[in-house]
Amino acid sequence: MYSNDSHLLHYAIPIKEIRYDERGLVPAIVQDYLDGTVLMMAWMNQESLQKTLESEETWFWSRSRQELWHKGATSGHIQKVRSIRYDCDSDALLIGVEQVGDIACHTGERSCFHQIEGKIAPPPGDTLSQLFQLICDRRDNPIESSYTCKLLAGGDNKILKKIGEESAEVVMAFKDDQPEAIADEVADLLYHTLVALAHHQVDLKSVYQKLQERRR
Repeated sequence: MYSNDSHLLHYAIPIKEIRYDERGLVPAIVQDYLDGTVLMMAWMNQESLQKTLESEETWFWSRSRQELWHKGATSGHIQKVRSIRYDCDSDALLIGVEQVGDIACHTGERSCFHQIEGKIAPPPGDTLSQLFQLICDRRDNPIESSYTCKLLAGGDNKILKKIGEESAEVVMAFKDDQPEAIADEVADLLYHTLVALAHHQVDLKSVYQKLQERRR
């Protein structure tokens, strides 16, 4: 397995160990390295994988045009590679990227996997991202009966008061060493923190980015 947050050239992925199919291709799933959203699927050959490693941006093989293509070369929506992994059979790649412009699909959507039964829907990410997306939707499209909307309508006074209350309850749950209560109270604290982020127009991905920077 190859995985690194930066400086891909400093490491070696065993390209020759990758099991390409009879056409010399291997499927590559591309996902957002911060929230795990699956952005697209494309094909790579040995040359495109090598160029991806050298440039630290994704290159693929177009089966229709029978040529290499540099993702985002025309649109500007390039993909900066943060990690590359391959599966247990060495015949599929999983590539974590920073998607410039947050658009991977040629339709202008964030992800190519944005359709559900013929309808356009935001692609799923991790649980916190999905919850944050819902909270932002409540902010932009209020529903009178929604608890989230009532919090947002109350502004900082109401939202921050709840964060303070939930923080104290988290501390007490840890102090009492009650695993189920700890999980429950931490979930409440995370939810109210996400409401505060949405209220102040701060993207959750900005928080993820800070955590990645500190990790390095």
